[in-house]
Amino acid sequence: MVTKDWIYHTNIYEVNLRQYTKEGSFKAFTRHLPRIKEMGVDVLWFMPITPISQKEMKGTMGSYYACSDYISVNPEFGSLQEFKKLVDHCHKMEFKVMIDWVANHTGCDHTWTREHPEWYKKDWRGEFKKAAGMDDIIELDYSNEAMRKAMTEAMKFWVRKFGIDGFRCDLASWIEMDFWLRAIPELNALKPLFWLAECDSMQYPEYMRVFDAAYTWTWMHKTEDWYKEQLQLKDLVKVLDNYEDVPGMKVWFTSNHDENSWNGSEYEKYRDAVKALAVHCCTWPGIPLIYSGQELPNRKRLKFFDKDVIQWKKNCELHDFYGTLLHLRRSNRSLNANADLFQLHTNCDANVLAYMRKKDEHEVIVFLNLSDHRVRFQALDNWVKGKFREAFRHHEIDFSVNENFQMDAWSWFVFVKSID
Repeated sequence: MVTKDWIYHTNIYEVNLRQYTKEGSFKAFTRHLPRIKEMGVDVLWFMPITPISQKEMKGTMGSYYACSDYISVNPEFGSLQEFKKLVDHCHKMEFKVMIDWVANHTGCDHTWTREHPEWYKKDWRGEFKKAAGMDDIIELDYSNEAMRKAMTEAMKFWVRKFGIDGFRCDLASWIEMDFWLRAIPELNALKPLFWLAECDSMQYPEYMRVFDAAYTWTWMHKTEDWYKEQLQLKDLVKVLDNYEDVPGMKVWFTSNHDENSWNGSEYEKYRDAVKALAVHCCTWPGIPLIYSGQELPNRKRLKFFDKDVIQWKKNCELHDFYGTLLHLRRSNRSLNANADLFQLHTNCDANVLAYMRKKDEHEVIVFLNLSDHRVRFQALDNWVKGKFREAFRHHEIDFSVNENFQMDAWSWFVFVKSID
């Protein structure tokens, strides 16, 4: 289900508000909006902005995902009025705003624990049931109809009062499908919203009956294994083929808050392959996701429960790199999520991932050298014709002529068809 046409050509930027600035506030983040806009970002996804439970709190500041009240904001970030001002400012700059919604569980001293303890699952001792592997959060009971209604109303609060444009739903597949089947249409009746599920569409294809897009965890883990264990490119292609067979739009990423904090930055996982895989994220069918600081680039693991500010510089080294990709997505319909994909062949398929995206008269051809050495190759699909300009290096080629290519290790070409 796609609720708005803009979803097809959008991109997502995940905002870790706590670590974004020294102040860690809505107001301080606003200073970065012009730079982010210039980079070509369309959607700002804010990690949970709700207040954090103090009981069983982890670290010195606690987890974003241990909510104590669904209809308030964390005073660490500011006030409800300041969030409204931020959303209004984002909308004036033509950003869409999504918020992170944690519906599976709450923190241990959420207001509902006092007002409606019957809304929670209980353990064998009759106490609130802790979520698997996490002792600072407790699980809600979705067999309780009153809780379901209250959860839906809490989500409506953010649409009605602030005009947000979508939800990123934490652990969406841990919640019964029938809740989403009822809640999402109710919320879309207020305003057509963008729904991103934190689950893998390959593992939970049934959730794509109601969500617009989902994660590509399988791809992310496979690319890490491929790089570290020196697997074959065909192993990656098989995963991509499998994703093509499942419904819904896919969100591609090389990092996010979980990956960065717990498994390492993209540079720990991919090293020299980081940029080539980022190009893939922005040009393969689906939606790219960029995490706070990737444009810097931030190479460290950000602490999750404590203050650990991103060390911004005057100029972000990868601002133009991501900017080229994001602006191309916005301006060229062939990179829409629903544009056609054609996998191409070369005489170096063991090292080069080649593909064309096409929508109407628009075409983009991508070559990724996913190897640690220079390659020379020929494009073998002689039906590919026409003149193209490379998006990063700006040289022109004519695919009507038999072209030979040379690529350095871990490099890429993004050829954009010239439209007369």
